Formats: sequence, structure tokens, C-alpha cells
Amino acid sequence: MNQKELSQLTDKELLEVAKNNKPSPVTDAFLIGFLIGILIYGAAANAWGFMFLIPLFLIYILLKKPKQYAALKKELEKRNIQ
Repeated sequence: MNQKELSQLTDKELLEVAKNNKPSPVTDAFLIGFLIGILIYGAAANAWGFMFLIPLFLIYILLKKPKQYAALKKELEKRNIQ
């Protein structure tokens, strides 16, 4: 969600999105490490096809999650909601 979409949500909807979108750093770090392991194994096995792109995409999604949460927290602070 970008900032424009967040500003169109009601206060109740915004709190619900914030509750469901909380990052979990330990789980995310484990998943990123696991996916990097898959990438290394794929590179060693010369599997540069589709199996190489899926982990890269999932790593991108996991790294993007805290940025989305930061935008959400910024909107919550802007509306003075906690």
C-alpha cells in the first residue's frame, strides 16, 4: 500500500491493517537466509532458470515489508492514532 491508499482508509481500517501488517524480524531473517541458501544451491547446481527467480522475488517481498510498515506507522502518527 502506498501513502495515497493509506490516507483514504478510515481510522478503524487503518488500525486493522497495522495489526495485520506487523513485521516479525526473526521470522523474516530466517526466511531470507533460507532463500539465500536456495539461491546458492541453485548457482552451484547451475540451475539459473525459474527456480532462481522465485527466491529473488520472495526476498524482495520480505525486504519491502518493513518499508510498508513504516509508511503505515507514519500515517498513524499523522492521524494521532495508537
